[in-house]
Amino acid sequence: MPVQNRLTQVFQHHPKKLLSVYFTAGYPTLNSVVETAEELQDSGVDFLEIGFPYSDPLADGPVIQKSGQQAIKNGMNLEVLFNQIQDIRKTVHIPLLLMGYINPVLQYGMERFIQSASESGIDGLILPDLPMNEYEGLYKTHFEKYNLSNIFLVTPQSSEERIRKIDELTEGFIYLLSSSSTTGQTSDLKNSTSDYLKRIQDMGLRNPLMVGFGISNSKAFELVCEFTSGAIVGTAFIRAQNEGVSVPEFVKGIRS
Repeated sequence: MPVQNRLTQVFQHHPKKLLSVYFTAGYPTLNSVVETAEELQDSGVDFLEIGFPYSDPLADGPVIQKSGQQAIKNGMNLEVLFNQIQDIRKTVHIPLLLMGYINPVLQYGMERFIQSASESGIDGLILPDLPMNEYEGLYKTHFEKYNLSNIFLVTPQSSEERIRKIDELTEGFIYLLSSSSTTGQTSDLKNSTSDYLKRIQDMGLRNPLMVGFGISNSKAFELVCEFTSGAIVGTAFIRAQNEGVSVPEFVKGIRS
């Protein structure tokens, strides 16, 4: 049974130049999740990725790592997060995803986590270190039961065989990493990025493509939108939070 939710619908109705923003739950303050989501929605962001912090975030660069460490100090964990977002759908209507590492999810309980996410109005999950074979063999039925999309990551080194398998298993979009480095490490995308995105575009995959890692300005946003449905911005947003840039000003800077 194909997954149909707010996330799949947004790609059906607005297939190009989509902007997604990642922010860390519990940062800058413990109770800022819903307020941040509302501000991003009101500023025209198309969907959101709420990052739940973890003590050992291997793929995160220093800016996101630091925000996660502060969020944990602030008292953020999955129990707190689900309690905070239980009524988020009263004010936030755009698609919402949770992004984080598998370890705290397994401690919480995978099916319990998926159910809690669904009951909180979440549309999809991004768990970068969830192995594809484990998803397919153990958890795919849970995602379908609770109508959640599972989002896989593709790197420039991913084989065509793996990418096509991801396309087969995906309901939502495929997350293309602009590089194999950690988040926030590249401010200017290289020429090789265009070649990579063109190669994926030419594969004719059935799922939409979104690009993340290193998207920090309007130039990068426009570049990746030539080949994909849009971009995911994370480090640049958290840096803007740190610098006191308003949410509308930040979003306008990416879209201008």
